[in-house]
Parts: sequence; C-alpha cells; structure tokens
Amino acid sequence: MAACLITGSAQAQTATFKYFSYSGNDARFDKQFDPTRQYLNPVMAGFYPDPSFCRKGDTYYLVNSSFSFFPGVPIFTSKDLVNWKQLGHVLDRESQLPLGNQNVSGGIFAPAISYNEKNKTFYMITTNVGMGNFYVKSQDPEKGWSDPIVLKEVGGIDPSFFFDKNGKAYIVNNDAPSGTPNYEGERSIWLHEFDVKNDCVVGEAKEILRGGTHVVKNPIWIEGPHLFRVGKYYYLMCAEGGTCDFHSEVILRAKDPKGPWEEYTGGNPILTQRVGLDPNRPDIVTSAGHADIVQTPKGDWWAVFLACRPYQDDFYNTGRDTYLLPVTWRDGWPTILEKNTPVPTVNDKADLQPEEGLTNTGNFSYTDRFEGDKLNMRWMYLRNPDLSAYSLGGNGLSIKASDANISERKSLSAVWCRQQHNTFSAETEVTFCPKSEKELAGFALLQNEQYNFTFGKTMLNGRPAIVLTRCEKDNQFVGSAFICPKCADKPVRLKISGNGRYYNFYYSCGDCKEWKTIASGVDAVNLSTHQSGGFIGACIGLYATKNK
Repeated sequence: MAACLITGSAQAQTATFKYFSYSGNDARFDKQFDPTRQYLNPVMAGFYPDPSFCRKGDTYYLVNSSFSFFPGVPIFTSKDLVNWKQLGHVLDRESQLPLGNQNVSGGIFAPAISYNEKNKTFYMITTNVGMGNFYVKSQDPEKGWSDPIVLKEVGGIDPSFFFDKNGKAYIVNNDAPSGTPNYEGERSIWLHEFDVKNDCVVGEAKEILRGGTHVVKNPIWIEGPHLFRVGKYYYLMCAEGGTCDFHSEVILRAKDPKGPWEEYTGGNPILTQRVGLDPNRPDIVTSAGHADIVQTPKGDWWAVFLACRPYQDDFYNTGRDTYLLPVTWRDGWPTILEKNTPVPTVNDKADLQPEEGLTNTGNFSYTDRFEGDKLNMRWMYLRNPDLSAYSLGGNGLSIKASDANISERKSLSAVWCRQQHNTFSAETEVTFCPKSEKELAGFALLQNEQYNFTFGKTMLNGRPAIVLTRCEKDNQFVGSAFICPKCADKPVRLKISGNGRYYNFYYSCGDCKEWKTIASGVDAVNLSTHQSGGFIGACIGLYATKNK
C-alpha cells in the first residue's frame, strides 16, 4: 500500500481506511425470543427519529429525519412492520437537498410519507430548515423521487399529507398560533386544502388546534400532526410536551377535517413514558412520542414512534430510536400504550419474516471493507459532499483531507454511521502521512459542532503521533502517544469501546498486534443529546482534515 496517494498532478493529503468494524452488545437485547413471532423494541436502534410510515398493498414504507446529513431521509421497506430493509434515501440529489451552512441539527425535520390510492403516488413531505416546507413524489420509491415542490403557503414545521377516500386532500402542520401567543411554547396545528391535480395549496389556512390538549395546563409544542379517517370520524394525532422526557402523543377526533375537534379526555395521552413508572425499571425507555399509525390488510392497527434508551438519568448517546407497538381501539378511540405501562423490549407479533444480515436492532456486528463501487447505505456525509474527495478501491476507502474541520458548518471530508448501542466497539485501520500539526485522519465522534471527539494520526512536536481531543464547547486535549520512527509511514489501527457514559480509546502501529491505551474511562456525556442539545444521535466518522 502506498504511504501517500497522488490525485491528479498535485499531491493531496489523503487518508485510506482499509476497513471499518462495528460491534454492539447491549444487555437490553441479550434475550431469548422467537423471531418468527416476537420482536425487539426498538425496531430501528440508534439515530432513527421521527418515524413515519405508510402501506401500499402488503408492503410498508418507513422514513426518518436526517437533519443535515446527506443523502437525506432514509427509506425502508417491510412486509411485516418489524424487519426493515433500506431501499436508499428519498433525497439523494443536491437539487433536492441543499444543506449549505446549516448546523448539524438543521436540515430535514420530521418527514411524513403517504400513499394516495387515487393516483397511485407516494408523497414525502418535510421541512428543510434552510428552505422551508416542500414535498417530493414517486410512483415507485425504488426508482427515485421528484425534485422538490416548495409550499410557500405552509409555514412552521412538521407538515403531513392526508388523502381522503372522497378524493379531497389536506396538509396539516405545526406553526405559530394566530395573534399573540398566550404563553411560551404555545403552538398551533393548521389545516390547508391541497389540489392534487395541480400540486398546490388552495384557499386559506385554518387553525384547527391551538395550544394542544387539556392533559396539562398550557401544553407546549403541539407538533408532528397526522390526520387520518376511520369510519365517520377524522382523527388528529399529534406529539405534545416537547421531545425530551415529557414527550407524549395525543389524539382528537371530528366529523369534518376543519373541526370542531373533540379530545380523548379519558385516554390522552395515548402514549407516554413521563409519569407513573419506576425510574429504576429494567430496559428503561423515555421520551416516547411523535407517532404515526397504519392499518394492515387484515384490519389491525400499528404505530411507530420515537423514544430513547438512557444509560443514566436522561443521558443517551444513541439518540432517538424507532419503536413499534400495536394499537388498541376502544369506544372509537385508539391507544398505543396504556397509562403507567413501560415500553416492552420483547413483543409478540404473528407471521414475522426474519431476514439475515439486517443491522437495525438487537446485538450485531459488521465489517465494511469498502470493496464495491459504492458505500453501504449506512454511511452518510455531513452537508452536501464534494464527491471528488472520495474513492473506493482495492485498498479501501480513500478520503482526501479538506480545509474544513468538525467545528465548522462546512462540507467535511468524512463519512458517518450511527452509534446504535450503549455498549459498542468500533475499529479501523488508516494510512495517512501528516505533514503538520493541523492535519489529522482517523475517527471522529459527532453530536454537533461543539460537542464531539477527534481521534487520529497527526503531528505533535514535529513527530507523528496519535492524538485524542474531546470537545464540550471548548477543545480539551485528552491523550496522545508518539509513533515510533520505524512505524511513521505505516498504517495505524484505531479502536473505540464504549459502555454507557464512558469510552476507551486504543491504537496499534505497523505490524504490532497489541492494543495500546490512549485513554480509558473518558467521559462521553458530551455526545448525549441532553448535554449538547440538538436532535441527532452520536455518529461515528472516518475523518480527514488539514485544519484541525
């Protein structure tokens, strides 16, 4: 393997990653169950928030928020609602997804996917924080989606389509209330009629729900609305209470989409984990809400929703997962989870079709050797990438170092995958020839621009070295080790192992098989959403920069 790679006629600082290995081993998932009739929650472990799904025939389609990662809006398909296989991404072109200068938790919020039986078309509607609300459509999600159709008349966030059986169509969304808000955090749900034939909103928007339900006084952040119809009633299902540990899902019904709306006074919230539970319960799940609902061909109902797996208090590095539960109907009202009931880890469901090789949930390991002509769909870029900086070949994945670093709102030279377990390990081998202390290649652990780790090969006091830096608003040097002269141009192996809040960092040089410790018991709470803010889960990056 060449120590330094040449691109074109000019020498470029290029890092080559021979492989990437990941292994997850959470006690939560170490359970005996029959995968033909039982499943694990979450069904999508790690940073898969804001789930939305729909059905065409016997096939289900699911999407999640992607924020400022590219490509955007991962899309999965399943025959049984449990075993999800990724088709690709809905937004896979820069024309669909401009992300320039957006922070990590900017970009795409809460995509909602719907299927319109009348014109046999799928719709995915969402918010790009940098451009507003828009939708794309497709008659075959495997063959790609249209360019965005921008909805200037629809403000706020979290739009969702509803296609009625009478041919009418509507969009519901979260936006500021009319006039002056009555209290901080007050929001409203708005209704827009939609002209399917002409791809446009028609008429005036109507404020159909202000503030939220009366479960608590002055409810905050009514959002994530979904409108659907069962029998003579229309149902409006929304998230309420914010996305942290007071999160919940509530429901209302009406005989007309414009209202008046009746609350489920005896049953709201129909999903939450915020009260009535033992704080020391096993397999703790928190922050449940932001649900979507679907009916199967057999007539039963299921819901997906987001929730979190904290390792301590409300700290979780894995972000917001996707969960699945059956829906129970009683007296014309749906309930996703009875009050004071914890989200179960092992769940019953008939006629499951387990598939080998899926890495969505449970304990699993995988290794990418970057041998094909494209990256596995688990890998993402942060913001719109310069694809000329990446190449695959017999030596692995080569990444040309850029002038951007992890603290900047720029396109980085890095690829990212999700941390999906609280107890995990990640390993890589990188060949890199740093020429200054500004250059580094190796691992990055990302929560956002100010909360992260970098761990890789660089120069220190004029000598090649391995350096670990932790950032929690400010960069903090954690540890380093000089590379012996005989190994200066040879590959180095890097390894991270995490167990809840604390991570260990190791390296090995040249032909040496022994792991040496850079630092152990490092506090990685800076990768927790609760500590850092924002909306993603921790991501593991293969990263190269000339400006650390």
